[in-house]
Amino acid sequence: MAFREFDQSALSRRSLLRGGAFLGAGAVMAGVPMAGLGRMALAQDTGAAAWPAVSSLVDSYVDPRKLANMVAVMGWQQRDPTIIAKGGLSIGNPRQAGADSIFRIYSMTKPITGMAVISLIDEGRLGLDQPLAELLPAFANMQVQKTYDGSITDLEPAQRPITIRNLLTHTAGLGYSIIQKGPIARAYEAAGVVPGQVTKLPLGAAFGRGEPVRGLDVFADRLAELPLIAQPGTRWSYSVGLDLLGRVIEVASGMKFDAFLQERFFEPLDMDSTGFRVDSSDVERLTTNYGVIAGNLIPIDPPRQSVYLDDPAFPFGGAGLVSTPRDYDRFLQMLVGYGMFEGKRIMSERAVRIGTSNLLPDTVNTAGTMAAGAGFGAGGRVGLGAQEGIYGWGGAAGTVALVDMKRGLRASAYTQYMPSDAYPIHAAFPAAVVKDLVMQAQRGDLAA
Repeated sequence: MAFREFDQSALSRRSLLRGGAFLGAGAVMAGVPMAGLGRMALAQDTGAAAWPAVSSLVDSYVDPRKLANMVAVMGWQQRDPTIIAKGGLSIGNPRQAGADSIFRIYSMTKPITGMAVISLIDEGRLGLDQPLAELLPAFANMQVQKTYDGSITDLEPAQRPITIRNLLTHTAGLGYSIIQKGPIARAYEAAGVVPGQVTKLPLGAAFGRGEPVRGLDVFADRLAELPLIAQPGTRWSYSVGLDLLGRVIEVASGMKFDAFLQERFFEPLDMDSTGFRVDSSDVERLTTNYGVIAGNLIPIDPPRQSVYLDDPAFPFGGAGLVSTPRDYDRFLQMLVGYGMFEGKRIMSERAVRIGTSNLLPDTVNTAGTMAAGAGFGAGGRVGLGAQEGIYGWGGAAGTVALVDMKRGLRASAYTQYMPSDAYPIHAAFPAAVVKDLVMQAQRGDLAA
């Protein structure tokens, strides 16, 4: 069916990017009974046979063509991962998706940006509670909406400065054009303060947003001119905070944001296929992104017409990266290694512990948000209580990744569909992981 035969209002940008992980990935490990597993060490059986629930989940979506493909990556500590993959790069494509296929990871960019910030804090070039205005003076005298998503003229002065901690944890009072409603959403769009990119096909006109400004410096300046949606440090609200941190990294490091990520993470972790655009030589590895409309998969970003073949308006630190399952697993491997990867020190142990810990200000209210019942670290949700040690986040097109720092487990899943809440993969994948872990424990594959 042609695009024009569908109601394009169903493909609104808010619809595509809302839900699941892009709003907050509240289901990443919330409510999953990991505590019952106790302190366990890995035995020798690490093959695909050890993950029948994960394999079944993959089959249940790919076999009936609910999705074109799915790749799951399971790893322990510093060991090589187990790859469970099924389906082609697109519907009808004989080339199979696998560990080196390229996926749009959207908000799984946030933990990478967050850990980059933590590394600069660890080196003394930033402070966790440092006021943002010390680096970007335009944010010194912010005005705040008196009513959340209300008038953009009925304002009051900010009662406290925005801090780096606030930006990392979505508690700065910044908005998001995909989250906010009413005048403030329109103001973000008109100013070009919009996150990420989805497609350059004609249906892009249905996404209801302005064009992003060119350059992180311009993005930051425009953002500083807009009112905050809440007083800093009082409310958890998904935001452009991680995008703004890209500019903070530039100022603190003296390097372009994308170059900093390349030097700090992508090169030493051998993440050769991770970046803010896809080179034309790699287009054969790029998956197709689909819109799920009335149960049908409609291609919205086919590889040879992909928006990712062009340079982005600026490197979106909140949702701009493409990566492969193998690449992202290397980032997770570094985290569970407390900064070590294949004998190389990438981050200090202290930095990793800080970044995967609860950094929420004591003053913040998370009730009714995707962060409710959990903590929040450097760009990702962290578990509390029985969930302590779990850190993860997901992406708007159905990707999800997490680490269990206590057990040295790393787990991630990759597919491409929007909106992310069309299927419950952000919750179903972690639940399948836990089901398999419980089975392994009962079978004796895991020893206390």
